[in-house]
Amino acid sequence: MQDYILSCCSTADLSAEHFSEKNIHYVCFHFSLDGEQYLDDLGHSIPFDDFYSAMARGAATMTSQVNTEEFVAYFTPFLEEGRDILHVCLSSGLTGVINSAYTAKDILQERFPQRRIYIVDSLGASSGYGLIMDTLAEKKAAGMDLDSLYTWLEAHKLEMHHWFFSTTLEYYIKGGRISKTAGFFGTLLGVCPLLNMDNNGKLIPRKKVRGKKRVITEIVDRMAEHAQGGLSYGGKCYISNAGCYEDARAVADLVEGRFKNLNGSVEINHVGTTIGSHTGPGTVALFFWGDSRND
Repeated sequence: MQDYILSCCSTADLSAEHFSEKNIHYVCFHFSLDGEQYLDDLGHSIPFDDFYSAMARGAATMTSQVNTEEFVAYFTPFLEEGRDILHVCLSSGLTGVINSAYTAKDILQERFPQRRIYIVDSLGASSGYGLIMDTLAEKKAAGMDLDSLYTWLEAHKLEMHHWFFSTTLEYYIKGGRISKTAGFFGTLLGVCPLLNMDNNGKLIPRKKVRGKKRVITEIVDRMAEHAQGGLSYGGKCYISNAGCYEDARAVADLVEGRFKNLNGSVEINHVGTTIGSHTGPGTVALFFWGDSRND
């Protein structure tokens, strides 16, 4: 059997224990909190609750991607062990990290011409990206070879749906997604924006929903509309939350109540510190396998 490893960035937002159990390797992005530098290491350096509490108090955040030198250092031990690599990157619609990975690949292919390194744009983020990795790990464990797994991933990655809502408009205003005036009136009216990820891996606002209860219903309705098999969906469902577990739990309860054939219970994870630096606290994201994203 071919010896290859599955790899991703820490922005796939699963737990370290989950990655270890599935034998998925990861390389860490970086972030700063009020000027102090940290690795985005799945909540090890800073517990997620502490991170989002700091943001809610007004702490400034910045993020940086994995650079070429870091990728070279990360990939090299696997290649020295005689193992090939399938590395899946955070969406190119959100970051240019895939360019660093490709440059590292070019450098290393000269040193290890007998080894294969596949770099793939997930066109995904957070635990949707994580659910892609989880699925790849299951297929690898079932005996799928590297070339077949790479081909499968490229054919099916746009079937991973990412739906998000936020209970605060503050970080949409800071990020320039909405104007201060629109944000003021939106906050006054209790608007919770509903977004999803398009086929270019970019987050796109889809609807302005008034009230948390309505947006929770709306996001699950979108799952019923797009999930493979509709309400008979038999795949896994992951949720990420940015310091708002109760909202995530409300979505999970509604999903489990409507989708009776799920593969296990809904798994609730954290929005990691890289993505959370941009979404801010109060974000809930829902991920599932569905029809192909086409806009």
